[in-house]
Amino acid sequence: MIQEPGIIRIGYLSTVYHTSFLLKGTGVLQQSGIAAAWTMFASGPDMVHAMSEGDLDLGFIGLPPVIIGRDQGADFSCIAGGHIEGTVLVAGVEVRTLKECSGIPDLLSQFQGRAIGCPPKGSIHDVIIRALLWEYEIADVRVINYPWADFIPDALARGEIAAGAGTPALAVAACRYADAKIVGPPESLWPYNPSYGIVIPGDTAASPGLLSRFLIAHEAACEQIRHDPSGCARVVSAETGMVDLDFVLAAYRVSPKFCAALPDEYLASTMQFARALGYLGYISAPVREDQLFDLSLIRKIHPCPPHYQAGLATT
Repeated sequence: MIQEPGIIRIGYLSTVYHTSFLLKGTGVLQQSGIAAAWTMFASGPDMVHAMSEGDLDLGFIGLPPVIIGRDQGADFSCIAGGHIEGTVLVAGVEVRTLKECSGIPDLLSQFQGRAIGCPPKGSIHDVIIRALLWEYEIADVRVINYPWADFIPDALARGEIAAGAGTPALAVAACRYADAKIVGPPESLWPYNPSYGIVIPGDTAASPGLLSRFLIAHEAACEQIRHDPSGCARVVSAETGMVDLDFVLAAYRVSPKFCAALPDEYLASTMQFARALGYLGYISAPVREDQLFDLSLIRKIHPCPPHYQAGLATT
């Protein structure tokens, strides 16, 4: 539980288009009276484990690991959005793209007898790929889960996998360093999927003031990405120290769908995931929408229509 006015312990991923890098790389949180201690995790499931152990107060995370954690007895609430449609399928240049195929089944059938690489089991990317293979009854496709998504472009380059599923940043890395291309664009694999949201243990009742200030900063950062992607990319590049400005901009452009709101479409897509997790055997019992979401703060902070489909300013 967050102890106002103490330090808020925040978990984040290496995903360059999350607002975490902007908030961490600027003084925005400090200006809002928030002291933050940041911890990077390899994957969403790793972050869920830390949150379950009481080591985190808040996380930037995809929703499927949160649903799995709740099924295992943890009490989590998603209190804001952040991005939608953040899973991309990449493969070698010889593979036909979705545009060149008759549909998703035709696209995925190209990998029969081969393997698709994904981040850890239970991550949003893993669930999307397994759910699509299940839905279209495509057999003989192995899913190999890697502890760090950063391993996937190398595995693709070595021929260990025929395709990789992951974030827009992973797609940019694979195209740059593994002679790959996007074959399954993010909007086609699972429309409006909850790429990431802001998740806390418990609900907002314990620290409404602090969480409101955080969400205001998070929403402002989402807007900043949409309106000044080049400026944001510069901050993120400097903060990571690992990728250049053009890399971050390219990741933004692969799926330019940023907002902190939790509209009905986001909620409905998340509940589709909950059902998929059930038939894939990841969870043992159904989960309700009101068990996953606490809308009390974000509906006040972001009362206007969502901006997920508004795109980026010209750069």
